[in-house]
Amino acid sequence: MKVIVIGGGPAGMMAAITSAENGNKVTILEKMQNLGRKLLITGKGRCNITSSLPIEEFIQNTPGNGQFLYSCFKNYTNQDIIQFLKKQGLDVKEERGNRIFPTTDKSIDVLECFKRKLKQLNVDIKYNTRVIDISKEEEKLQVKTENNTYEAEKIILATGGKSYPLTGSTGDGYKLAQNLGHTITKIKPSLVPLESYEKKLCKNLQGLSLRNVKIELKNTENNKTIYEDFGEMLFTHFGVSGPTILSGSAHLVRYKNIEDLLKNKRVDLKIDFKPALSEEKLDERILRDFIELKNKQFKNSLDKLLPQKLIPIIIEKSKISPEKKVNEITKQERKNLVKILKSFELTISSFRPIEEAIITSGGINIKEINPKTMESKLVPGLYFAGEIIDVDSYTGGFNLQIAYSTGYTAGM
Repeated sequence: MKVIVIGGGPAGMMAAITSAENGNKVTILEKMQNLGRKLLITGKGRCNITSSLPIEEFIQNTPGNGQFLYSCFKNYTNQDIIQFLKKQGLDVKEERGNRIFPTTDKSIDVLECFKRKLKQLNVDIKYNTRVIDISKEEEKLQVKTENNTYEAEKIILATGGKSYPLTGSTGDGYKLAQNLGHTITKIKPSLVPLESYEKKLCKNLQGLSLRNVKIELKNTENNKTIYEDFGEMLFTHFGVSGPTILSGSAHLVRYKNIEDLLKNKRVDLKIDFKPALSEEKLDERILRDFIELKNKQFKNSLDKLLPQKLIPIIIEKSKISPEKKVNEITKQERKNLVKILKSFELTISSFRPIEEAIITSGGINIKEINPKTMESKLVPGLYFAGEIIDVDSYTGGFNLQIAYSTGYTAGM
């Protein structure tokens, strides 16, 4: 059987490999001059292949329609991708947060495993080939490119979303699917940095990376927690970024009336700089430092407690005079300082543009796809894989696992 895979990212490559292993004649049509452009930049160029969590927990880590992926995750698990790479001669290692990386720390080595397998299976790859239309003629599907027309019994659409357009993800697949009658849910950035109304403060802290902090995104309209996490974050010239913030954005993007809440300054980010210490224990810690440094000025007393960049901001917020001697600071002033360190607040104003997002939220409506096969319910013989579908996860290798699992299922 002739199968055409449109898009040569991780989902497309996995779909092509699986389909070819099942005896089909497979062609990949890739509009860039190489495969897996986006795979190369994942995990800061190291490729966070997957997560070591039990596969059941992948659904809990997928705020964007996780339940839809139940069959796909069962069909092709995190253990399956690890075994695939090992058979191609690439070992993996586990790092904190259950993240799985290649032992070589190079995403190119992961890509080479896919490329070797495609070559071994005689998959035909046509580079610099942009698809402009898909149509159905009786039993055959036709794919029209800028220079050619291809026929196939089955087509797998794996063109990605709209994030990182330089890698080829420019939303082409949405138009192709729409022309065939499919619905595209609203396209938004996910796993994306957040902008803050306190731009000047954030600019002063630009580049400050914090580990082991607790963050909480709160809807101040009803005082409900939208998302909380523990780990790393980063201050930028426009607001905040880093793993905890990116995962928080995946929750925020699907939150009811989020645009209105952001516009009306109703989304707060609370940062706990010292989550390992209760307010009482933190107060004791500060008191010990103050006793030791009793003759120093307040501005010179926080070096042991905080990164240098953060000290002037905390001093300003505490309203304690920087020149004040430490032994003159009152108990109430100290308690106020503790509160600031345990609950440092920023107001979130917006998401960064989709071009800066790691993945896309939104895509082909899942109600129009058979979750057991990834086949279109509207166009027999048309299948979907990867980010083009309206599914998205947190950071930590879950989105790449979606690519392999949906690609494998469609390829089957």
